[in-house]
Amino acid sequence: MNMNHIKIKHFSYIFIASIVLIIFIFPFKIKSKNADVIGYCVEPQRVYTLAISDKLEFAGDDIPFVRFDVRENLDRELLAFTYMHSTTLMLIKRANLYFPIIEPILKEYGVPDDFKYLALIESYFNPRSVSPAKAAGIWQFMEETAKKYGLEVNEQIDERLDIRKSTEAACKYLSESYELYGDWVIVAASYNGGRGRLTRELERQKTSSFFDLYLNEETTRYVYRIIAAKEVIAHPAKYGFCLNKQDFYHTVRTNEIEVHTSVENWADWAKERGTTYGQLKYFNPWIQDIKLDNKKEKTYKVKVPYPEDLNFDIKKVNIYNESWIKYE
Repeated sequence: MNMNHIKIKHFSYIFIASIVLIIFIFPFKIKSKNADVIGYCVEPQRVYTLAISDKLEFAGDDIPFVRFDVRENLDRELLAFTYMHSTTLMLIKRANLYFPIIEPILKEYGVPDDFKYLALIESYFNPRSVSPAKAAGIWQFMEETAKKYGLEVNEQIDERLDIRKSTEAACKYLSESYELYGDWVIVAASYNGGRGRLTRELERQKTSSFFDLYLNEETTRYVYRIIAAKEVIAHPAKYGFCLNKQDFYHTVRTNEIEVHTSVENWADWAKERGTTYGQLKYFNPWIQDIKLDNKKEKTYKVKVPYPEDLNFDIKKVNIYNESWIKYE
């Protein structure tokens, strides 16, 4: 075999190998470049619209879905909650903690259970939430309104951040609104728009239904956001949110200690009871200062966590709604 024949044979091998590499590698590079993604994912993301149920209600009232504008408004908010993934997942997890606290209080005051979704919309269930207008707590009370309904607000104490007390105050406010309007949907709208404005608009537009009112966009969206939140949070799997038990936050047991006197230093007080100032603030966000004067010797109930409950334990995860759990 001469050298020319050997060279031709080697060249043939190299040529064939090159063709094989081009066939298997080049298409993937083209696809990866066109897809503009890391790796070789060539399937475009599929985003689906939502099927709106024909039967939804709020506080016992049916939502008039035969109306084109009602369907459009609700569709907007359902899309927002469904595709705002991280926020909606967080809201489901927080609802698991706070619904069991809020529901009995609403029931005690005769306020429809659906108003727990109003609190969710107001603050995203962040007990320490403070708006740019200085409204605070899960019900977003302004200081003047909070004091009117029996909440203490000063430099050392802010009971707007006490979930139980602020919910009781909100129930009183909502009940008064219902006495004025006799319609829970209007009550919800007035929580955002204000009683004065809603009363004027109802009279000016000669209607008694929220769905017939022309209001500013914020207040209009507010009611539809509550309805959409109820639909998505109550049926998360229907909208693609799949959670397992370990995804939820476990319930930390607390011991309530009554404080009748002044407290010179909450950090020392907490340390004496086996916890820290940080943990004390977490479970009692209404504490606003490192000390408490308490000249009137008012009684405060301070929550102190059990140390053995501070580490995550799936056995201590309580699920408010078992239908939220999806095992795969």
